[in-house]
Parts: sequence; C-alpha cells; structure tokens
Amino acid sequence: MGDVYARIRELGCELPESPPAGGVYRPVKQVGDLLYVSGQGATVQGVPAIVGKLGADCTLEQGQAAARLCALNALATLHRYLGDLNRIRSVVKTLGFIQSAPGFNRQPEVLNGCSIFLRDLLGDAGVGARSAIGVNELPGNIACEVEFIIEIHPWGRD
Repeated sequence: MGDVYARIRELGCELPESPPAGGVYRPVKQVGDLLYVSGQGATVQGVPAIVGKLGADCTLEQGQAAARLCALNALATLHRYLGDLNRIRSVVKTLGFIQSAPGFNRQPEVLNGCSIFLRDLLGDAGVGARSAIGVNELPGNIACEVEFIIEIHPWGRD
C-alpha cells in the first residue's frame, strides 16, 4: 500500500485539521481491530463547505467533491486518533447520507467520490462494503455525511 501520507500528496490533496466534535459522542470508537468513525461532513474546520440538496442545489460533481471531503475529514480524524494512518489495514464499510431533492436517486454515484478516492489512496484495501442513502436534511445543510468502519493493524495504540 505504501506510505499513506505520501499517497495523499500524490493525489493532490492535503490532510485537513480534524473537524471539531459537534455533540456528545466519540469521533472514533475502537472495538478490537475495528474503528467506528462517526459521521464526517462536507466541512472545512467544522464549517459547512458544500451545501444543498443533490438534484436541486448541487450538481453530481459537487456531490462527489463533498463525499471526497468527507473521506479526507475521516482521515484527519483517524490521524488524530491513531497518530499514524499507515496503521489502516482496510476500509470495511462506508455509509453515506446524501441530502437529496425529491426525485434524485443517484446517491451511489455521489458516494463514488468517497469510494474512488479511498481506492486510489489505499488500493484494494480502500474498497469495502457500502450503502448510500438519500435523506431530506443534514446538519448545517451539508450535501453529504459519511461514516466509516476501518480495520487497523494490531500494532501500536490499542
């Protein structure tokens, strides 16, 4: 898989600051070698960056960019928790919530923005099970929110 940080730069991205918590929850909950990552939004430093409903306010491409931003925020959250993203073994599951206008049914294509980025970053280990769900509202009017289950290598932090 190579160095995750170098690969992020090769993909033309920069690891953002970890988003601030928006309520009473843990950003990451570890159970064995699995990390459950709370929903990550299309935000920059906690401020909504890509907002609106897909199919009305946002294009498919904007939705895909929002989903990619969710993945980057998840990586920032994981870096803060683990201290080393190279501990990631695989993406087990992604669950995407896409704010959708009535009649919009291309949620899987929106979530591809996240899935393609993770595949490009981690190779086959970046492709896991997945669900994409259309919703009528999301916090801060963000276009999408994605939560993750990540498997890590057992060495290092418990």
